[in-house]
Amino acid sequence: MKKLLMALILAGGGLSWLAADTPKRPITHEDLWLMPRVGSPAVSPDGRHAVFAVTEPAYEAKDQSSDLWIVPVDGSAPPRKLTQTRGGESGAEWSPDSTKLIFSARREGDEASQLYVLDLAAGGEAVRLTNLTLGARAPKWSPDGAQVLFVSDVYPGAQDEAANKQAAKERKDRKYNVRAYDGFPIRHWDRWLDEKRARLFVQAAAPDAAARDLLSGTRLAALPGFGGQLTNSGETIAAEWTPAGRAVVFVATTRRHEAAYAQVRNDLFVVEAAGGEPRRLTEDNDNYSAPVFSPDGKSLVVTVTTGEAGRVYVLPRLARYPWPFAEEQRTLLTADFDRSPARPVFSPDSRRLYFTAEDAGLEKVYSVALEGGPVVLQHDPKAGVVTGMSAGAVAENFRLVGLWESASSPPEVYAYNPAAGDSRRLTNFTGERAATLDLPPPEHFGFTSRGGREIHNLLVRPAGFDPAKKYPLVAIIHGGPHTMFRDQWVLRWNYHLLAGSDFVLVLTNYTGSTGFGEAFAQAIQGDPLRTPGDEINEAVDVAVQRFGFIDGTRLAAGGASYGGHLANWLQATTNRYRCLISHAGLVSLETQWGTSDVIYSRELANHGPVWEQGPVWREQNPARLAGNQADGSGWVTPMLITIGEQDFRVPLGNSLENWSYHQRLQIPSRLLVFPDENHWILKGHNSRYWYGEVRTWLQEWLAGPPQA
Repeated sequence: MKKLLMALILAGGGLSWLAADTPKRPITHEDLWLMPRVGSPAVSPDGRHAVFAVTEPAYEAKDQSSDLWIVPVDGSAPPRKLTQTRGGESGAEWSPDSTKLIFSARREGDEASQLYVLDLAAGGEAVRLTNLTLGARAPKWSPDGAQVLFVSDVYPGAQDEAANKQAAKERKDRKYNVRAYDGFPIRHWDRWLDEKRARLFVQAAAPDAAARDLLSGTRLAALPGFGGQLTNSGETIAAEWTPAGRAVVFVATTRRHEAAYAQVRNDLFVVEAAGGEPRRLTEDNDNYSAPVFSPDGKSLVVTVTTGEAGRVYVLPRLARYPWPFAEEQRTLLTADFDRSPARPVFSPDSRRLYFTAEDAGLEKVYSVALEGGPVVLQHDPKAGVVTGMSAGAVAENFRLVGLWESASSPPEVYAYNPAAGDSRRLTNFTGERAATLDLPPPEHFGFTSRGGREIHNLLVRPAGFDPAKKYPLVAIIHGGPHTMFRDQWVLRWNYHLLAGSDFVLVLTNYTGSTGFGEAFAQAIQGDPLRTPGDEINEAVDVAVQRFGFIDGTRLAAGGASYGGHLANWLQATTNRYRCLISHAGLVSLETQWGTSDVIYSRELANHGPVWEQGPVWREQNPARLAGNQADGSGWVTPMLITIGEQDFRVPLGNSLENWSYHQRLQIPSRLLVFPDENHWILKGHNSRYWYGEVRTWLQEWLAGPPQA
């Protein structure tokens, strides 16, 4: 364990040990954007190798590439590249015999992403496995390696590939263009939902073999509320082969059509691999996700959130069922663990689960016995986060392999031996570049709020920090709200790029943040803006008092999504900041409720539907506080407002409304609308322009010497 800790501490220091005599400089957008991006590893079943994706970014999409790499888990050889394509591969999974990889990719001649198999033993190019009109994704090998399970889409009424192809042609040939709906939901994240639906398919693991839709013609799939999980990249269905390979366990909902007026929950189902009517495994109000079987095939572990009606946040927990399935024999393995576990990894003997969980700005490794018992802190890093863990199932090669990163060190792949407590860094795609940059590690500090809560914060010093100088302070506000500021390398709102050489940052994990227990996250319900806003202001006061290098007369604040909501709340309730930044922030609770892709959870957060106009709707609504208030607060602070036009989570209307208030009140303001961006600014040139505008805005309003 000490060896692991030392390795991560060294990495957390910006990898200065790689270039101790190299002068360091502030990070630029080019440094950030063009840094190689290492993806989460997948370990072969025999535990010998890990495969992962590495993206070589570019400002022009056509110049960017992403390929699969492989590395021995024992570190006996450096990583080597497996693929040579620009399009990239996703969902890479090992065959049971550890000789082949299957993945989804869109290659030359493909109109949609298809499944490809790369035979590592035989060598050569990857071979295309599927040829479906609407593509294929999320592949899973059967236990004997003879078949493949995957997700594809179908049009209503299409019973086979020929019917699906014909339906696609008919829609392409239509002379009219319209979206028609009879119920909720109608859009998600950055796309309108259409009539296609995700389905589970199985086919033999041979090129151009016939694929069969496991749910075709079933009563389950015909239900109006049936569907998989809506993600930021589309609809998917989480599924796993049963240990014998004769059936598939999957997660789906039958309540999607209730999304406008109820919480949508997912259940566990099982369907025979040969087809037939699926059988529901769970009959309760809990929400299920991420099924995974133990290596010995005797246990099914899932992530479950219990059906606490009316809660905006319920802590996910790991649950074990015996296999064959017995619903009444469920064991909550993390019932007393007040943190949110990530998808677990089994020990080879099926006796223990390993997982990561957020805790106070970090992400640590924990374990728990499969038969129950206390959760054990397996690895307690003092810096950074461990994510994306994977492992093989052979005892002599057992290693936990995942990513480690910090705000000062981009992600790289590490292997950790829980038995010996040692670790090994397996990749170094970013170390040489990062070693040239001045990236001070974030400092943790806390305080007790006036409301009696312990509030955790990160402080980021600027590059070239001089303790004799006085620096302006910028309070950066995280989104969510059920997320957490972490000691992590980030592309959007990168701490060091925002700080540059000019500003000190304070990052506050306000009430509602994860990583501090269920009650802390739930406490934002019915108090969505006031208490978090107060805590952000208190954090600024504490930082000014504790750190003598902060100029308390030059303050700014800004954030995105829920951070944008809170920036708008600060506009309405305080004039302490010289300027504010609001990206994708709501300004009106009513506008957000009526136009977002998610609405019912907002009723829960605000203690009732909008038309009842309860206290939250009236009193914690920035738009209702526009203008100058009797207490001297009100809308006076210059604000930069930014938004992606394809954002359906916090739609454009809120930012336009916000802009109108500022212009009507003659408050200095600037509006940036990115037509081809969603909730996030993801395109290289757009990102560089956005960062430039943010820095210009801060420099304009925070310029000048410290004031008395």
